[in-house]
Amino acid sequence: MSTSTESNFGVDYSPSNVLANSKFPTTTSEFKALGIKYIRLLWLDYTNTPRMRIIPVDYFGKLLSSGGRPGVGVTKATFGLVHLNMTPGFSPTGEYLLVPDLQSFRICGSFAPGHAIIMAYVQEKVPQPDVGLDVPLCPRTLLRRVVDFAAKEAGVSFLIGFETEFILLSQTRPHIVEVNHADWAASAKLPAGQVETVVLEEIADCLVASGIELQMTHAEAAPGQYEVVTGPLPPLEACDALVFTREVIYNVARKHGLRATLAPKVHANSTGSSAHTHVSLHPLRSFPNLTSSPLAPTLSPISQSFLQSALLHLPSICALTLPTSFSYGRMHDGIWSGGTYVGWGIEARETPIRVTGSNYPPSDNFKAGGGQHFEVRCVDGTANPHLAMAGLLGIGSLGVKEGLKLEITGCHGEEALAQMGRAERLKRGHGIRKGDEKSERLPLNIGEARERLRHDEVVKELLGVEFVEKYLAVNQTFEKCFAGGSDNLSKLVEYY
Repeated sequence: MSTSTESNFGVDYSPSNVLANSKFPTTTSEFKALGIKYIRLLWLDYTNTPRMRIIPVDYFGKLLSSGGRPGVGVTKATFGLVHLNMTPGFSPTGEYLLVPDLQSFRICGSFAPGHAIIMAYVQEKVPQPDVGLDVPLCPRTLLRRVVDFAAKEAGVSFLIGFETEFILLSQTRPHIVEVNHADWAASAKLPAGQVETVVLEEIADCLVASGIELQMTHAEAAPGQYEVVTGPLPPLEACDALVFTREVIYNVARKHGLRATLAPKVHANSTGSSAHTHVSLHPLRSFPNLTSSPLAPTLSPISQSFLQSALLHLPSICALTLPTSFSYGRMHDGIWSGGTYVGWGIEARETPIRVTGSNYPPSDNFKAGGGQHFEVRCVDGTANPHLAMAGLLGIGSLGVKEGLKLEITGCHGEEALAQMGRAERLKRGHGIRKGDEKSERLPLNIGEARERLRHDEVVKELLGVEFVEKYLAVNQTFEKCFAGGSDNLSKLVEYY
């Protein structure tokens, strides 16, 4: 019999020992002392396209010391431009202000010596009624608002960690060529002296030098596929760090003559690429009225409430977490992608939400390698992480606020949901809302996902009706840009 020490493994994380970046330059001289000559002021649009303005550090320092809000102008159509196509509902008239969030400061390192990335809030130039300077359409503002709601209304905070899967390609046209065809976790996937090995090591060096905790890199199953795993952070900081991680991956690969892609499904006969998201809840107050459900004895009551609500609304937020038609080529049953049925399970990779750790007492700590936290598997690299996390954390927080009881039975090693008969799934209550049996399954395509989001009044109220309408319009415009054509796969891997 193993002792409690032998059964315990991994690294414990909590908000008290995972701190946001508190050391960052604020003056021209401090930037120059770090060798910074240029600031890449970066923001993401609704198609998860990183956009940026490059600002010489001398001018950036003047902006910071100007006495007012530092920032540079950007068109109010910024969230509605898709391949220079204007999405209906957006206008080229007017300007927002890109306001740097210095706490997101990261040095680019070897892929762009002398450059640093700083994430921007999109704000109004002058205060507006009801919202002030905030732009409700800004992804970072939306996530910050959800995190504030969770703290004030639900009494919880979060830690988020990401796995970033990507494929390295040596050619995208006229057909796709991967760098290496070795198997999952095989040492042959990282041979000494080969370009893929050099790229992976330089990616690791850049992340470590930037202050991001790198837990591991390894070879994934598909041809040319690799993964980078980074440590947990508070939600906004975690999403910013993920954006930086992706920029490192893209740019280091290009520096060495390769192209890295986050495309969800490149190979018809092999695994796809995801952005598995690890979430832990941390109470900010006591919850005397919450009772634990026997359906998940290893989860704390607040995690159970979060899980119940997340599952009920998971089909609606797939438009945010799986936002492209290609996303649904990865989400199939029987291939460890999370499957197509709403459900959860202990270490169950055929459910969209996996609970890690089956032999631990209830806990709200994020434990790398073991312990209780959620792995959300229905997220991929085409998703804007700030929007995906705003949706996921928002719906889960509502469950904690309302004290929902976990009523959905998990899968614990028996047959997967897709293998069960429908009567058995209904009996277990997997994702079922009363009067809406269709809710047992995730959307099977992006059109269905948009409709689920469009008609979920709870999510619309949470995220804002205007945001949901504008996001859906952009999403549909983006889909049209990829409609038809024999080179869609090449276009996809070049875009993501």
